[in-house]
Amino acid sequence: MKSSRGAVLFHSLSRVAALCVTLLAATVVSYPAIAQAAAPEEIKLDYAYYSPESLVIRQQGWLEKEFAPDHTTIKWVLSLGSNRALEYLNSGAIDIGSTAGLAAVLGRANGNPIRAVYIFSRPEWTALVVRRDSPLKSVADLKGKKIAATKGTDPFLFALRALHTAGLTRDDVEIVNLQHPDGRTALASGQVDAWAGLDPHMAAAQVDDGARLLYRNVDFNTYGFLNAREDFIKEHPDTLARVLKVYEHARVWIGTHPDETAKIISEESKVSLPVAKLQLSRNDFSQPQPGTKQIDALKAAAPILTQEQLVKPGTDLNQVIDALIDVRIAQPVIASAGGK
Repeated sequence: MKSSRGAVLFHSLSRVAALCVTLLAATVVSYPAIAQAAAPEEIKLDYAYYSPESLVIRQQGWLEKEFAPDHTTIKWVLSLGSNRALEYLNSGAIDIGSTAGLAAVLGRANGNPIRAVYIFSRPEWTALVVRRDSPLKSVADLKGKKIAATKGTDPFLFALRALHTAGLTRDDVEIVNLQHPDGRTALASGQVDAWAGLDPHMAAAQVDDGARLLYRNVDFNTYGFLNAREDFIKEHPDTLARVLKVYEHARVWIGTHPDETAKIISEESKVSLPVAKLQLSRNDFSQPQPGTKQIDALKAAAPILTQEQLVKPGTDLNQVIDALIDVRIAQPVIASAGGK
């Protein structure tokens, strides 16, 4: 009798154990499919002369290698300024784009569905530039003068903030809306009195034209943001994390390969090597994680958008900034790469 009962008990336990193994196996097999969705057929992102990481990644083919097993096409689109990158993001021409921080705030405040997910650099990439022989000595001297600037970009907003330091507004000057390289040309030819420059064009004006920086203020240079469309973040969070992993690799690589990076900037931007080195020297790559520091800097800068009536009356810019900065995706990527 005992032997019979033991056999029945053993048989029952065996069935339970087998069922557990089956359920465990099913869980293990199904989990990866849930945790990591398939990559899209195409990833559209920009490259910009003011974003060294984008130039390095594109030149090295690192994104293409990362997504080769998924048969995902990488489509690169050149952005000549934050205004172009924001236009491309808003229209869906790109999924991921690089802009200045305050320009991203302006874009989101005006309905651009983006979030800032990574910091590609903390640059001093803009200043007010004049010709070598210019009689202008201070921002106050710009009253009644022509200033070239690309509307909707950090240099444009920098120029407005600089004017405010001397008690001036854009009504006291004539702002000539030109893309960054055209602004440099207009300054050199005497069509404008000053230019809100952007590297590498600003560095080229200094090195090649002997141009002078009339006013510089690193605190008025907002961070370099890598932004993603909200629908892309929602539909492809794993893909975005993999893109940020490549950006993080590029950030670290730049720190250990400054000469090679300068050469890539020189070749891609079609500027001399000394110009590329000057541009690179004005970038701080040590703060890739968006967070409180960027939020505080943007909230300090944001009043210019209201003062100059660049956003709708009643816009809560603090709320816009809080919604813009997205810390979630970059955190584990940077941590796993050993970044700060």
